[in-house]
Amino acid sequence: MKIQGQIVDIRNRKIFPGEIIIIDGYISDIIEIDSAPQTYILPGFIDAHIHIESSMLVPSEFAKIAVNHGTVATVSDPHEIANVLGVQGVEFMIENGKTVPFKFNFGAPSCVPATSFETAGATIDAKGIKALLQKPEILYLAEMMNYPGVIYKDEEVLEKINWAQSFNKPVDGHAPGLRGADLDAYIAAGISTDHECFTYEEALEKLEKGMKILIREGSAAKNFNALIDLLPDHFQNMMFCSDDKHPDELLVGHINQLVVRAISRGLDLFKVLEVACLNPVDHYNLDVGTLRVGDNADFILVKDIEFFEVLQTYINGELVSDEGRSLITSSEFEVLNNFSTSLKQPEDFEINGKSNQIKAIECLEGQLITNCLSTQTMLVGGNLISDISNDILKIAVINRYSNAKPSVAFIKNFGLKDGAIASSVAHDSHNIVVVGVDDISICKAVNLIIESKGGLSAVSNDNELVMPLPVAGIMSNTDAKSTGEAYAQLDQMAKSLGSQLNAPYMTLSFMALLVIPSLKLSDLGLFDGTKFQFTSLESI
Repeated sequence: MKIQGQIVDIRNRKIFPGEIIIIDGYISDIIEIDSAPQTYILPGFIDAHIHIESSMLVPSEFAKIAVNHGTVATVSDPHEIANVLGVQGVEFMIENGKTVPFKFNFGAPSCVPATSFETAGATIDAKGIKALLQKPEILYLAEMMNYPGVIYKDEEVLEKINWAQSFNKPVDGHAPGLRGADLDAYIAAGISTDHECFTYEEALEKLEKGMKILIREGSAAKNFNALIDLLPDHFQNMMFCSDDKHPDELLVGHINQLVVRAISRGLDLFKVLEVACLNPVDHYNLDVGTLRVGDNADFILVKDIEFFEVLQTYINGELVSDEGRSLITSSEFEVLNNFSTSLKQPEDFEINGKSNQIKAIECLEGQLITNCLSTQTMLVGGNLISDISNDILKIAVINRYSNAKPSVAFIKNFGLKDGAIASSVAHDSHNIVVVGVDDISICKAVNLIIESKGGLSAVSNDNELVMPLPVAGIMSNTDAKSTGEAYAQLDQMAKSLGSQLNAPYMTLSFMALLVIPSLKLSDLGLFDGTKFQFTSLESI
């Protein structure tokens, strides 16, 4: 097979008319010719850190959409499903990914459970990490979220890192806000990347100390604007990632969008493309072609190098997307789950109190970090309830793996004026998380999810919606278009209830993520992520 166009040679910083000759899925030759079509041929885009589960799609369905945006590979941490199903969940992701022509590169989830302060569905200890790292499909140790364990030399944590090093596989980091001596200790343990930087200064310090920094722009956490100005001087040590990408947004775009945004700011084309296409291959030693003779024939054709409209995507020489139409077909798979809790009653969500002075989680638009807010709510008949007028709403986390009393607290900035929204996509243990204006609405939203054994829901005085997620309680068993449309409908309903958040369900899903400061809620209680310990609801 021969393909002609304007060859974008990123490594040699030049563009020339050329012809690519492909034999048995590999590039056998690249020839410079006198003239060629004015379409541009370049390596495919790579998402350098993503949880495929966050798209609510199984890998095979994710691939069907991603290739339309020129994505040929991902560096995928399967710790979402691992927290539900353990090693069995990781193996499900690997095997399902193999059914399609797409390059998923999975890591061994380092923190299952993420902390001991929540209830997860499984545990992967150092012995399990060793077994996973022995698999050829596992290329790295996925994000080490337990940075206190690294800094204070927890034996189990260090053993996991040592296994990765013994197999010569990189270790991914997760250290939001970590600076100074603590950062030095974290890096010294062998952590090589971080995707959690939310300020220029933090990312610069980590770069200067030798880390690779990923510019993250997902559905909830958006750090592109804060970090992109580092790219011109540090492009060799940077990558793009989405971390978490909801299905409606995946239908619209992927890493291609970040490339366009970077180019529109006047950044050097070749530096941007090195970040988007080459650096992940080099850092993780991926079996992904970068448009060189002898490489796998993984590349894309785009209309221009300003807006990067993807015309065709090739993986191993196979055309997988043509003019926006995916040529990847759906795969059959067994639906696995781990969901065992009974229906709840409104009184399960009551909070008895003597004072209306409370601590509340303050969620922040476009960030995974939260603030700890000293505020007050309403106290009626000895029960603490939502103060809708001041946007202080009840939040609860419910153990999905067994029957237990819900953990209940308060949150600001969700903005609901009516009803409740709930989700069993709740990082990282994927218990049920819900925000609502009253106990009856909260209970209804939770029970819709329990009845579906996983999903997203929204309720109001006159309407109920639920989107089942039967695969581990976090992924759909339908196609991307159906999933994206169902999610968009729920997103719209959440906003009709009053939420001003750009992605209310994505934000909700991170309110139980204890490893990101400062105040979060697990099924076991309110958690101070700065001190890494439980805290009381009462404000002192």
